[in-house]
Amino acid sequence: MPTKAPTSLSRPSATGVNPANIKRIGGQLPPGYEVTSGIPSVASPRVIWGLKGEVTAKPQQCAALTDPGNGRDQAAQGVSGSGSGGIVDAVVVTLPPAPGPLEWQAPDHTVLAGCGQWSMTALRAEANIRLTDPPHIDGAETIGMVADIRTSVESGTEIDSRAYTFIAYLGDYYAFTTVTTDPGSALPALTPQFAADLLVKTVSALRG
Repeated sequence: MPTKAPTSLSRPSATGVNPANIKRIGGQLPPGYEVTSGIPSVASPRVIWGLKGEVTAKPQQCAALTDPGNGRDQAAQGVSGSGSGGIVDAVVVTLPPAPGPLEWQAPDHTVLAGCGQWSMTALRAEANIRLTDPPHIDGAETIGMVADIRTSVESGTEIDSRAYTFIAYLGDYYAFTTVTTDPGSALPALTPQFAADLLVKTVSALRG
């Protein structure tokens, strides 16, 4: 997918969003996948990537794209599945009351303009991230990211992974999907298009 930063331009709306409907997305995962609803309540894209706790981003403002709720009191629920093509997550996050008018309605376009590529580090993980084309969803702004992640484990070895993540801003909620793959695997990986299409299906289910 091209490395661009546009988002869909329709005005966001949270009308009719039912977070409990996220459970329906388990049926959209590939055949043979083991599906669980054990998503941590603090889940955000960066948490799914393995960048937990205190993180540092360069430029720092880009970190907001990986945690639209900015770490505030929020609650996530979703489904996760693993199989030969990688790990799939579909998550909806309920945000706290916005601190300012339209605070949660859309990504900051000034931030987007300066975050075509950036990096983030946490205690045991670092990621190089770039923006990519998101899917269009009526009534929601969307962004897409590709993260190449390197995680250190206790044995002293490092694990490389690539995560394709797409986010839809839904007013008092946001939804995101992620496909995490092993670049070194000999098995066919799920594509970024799968993650993008899954976001469209997720938002449709949440609104249904």
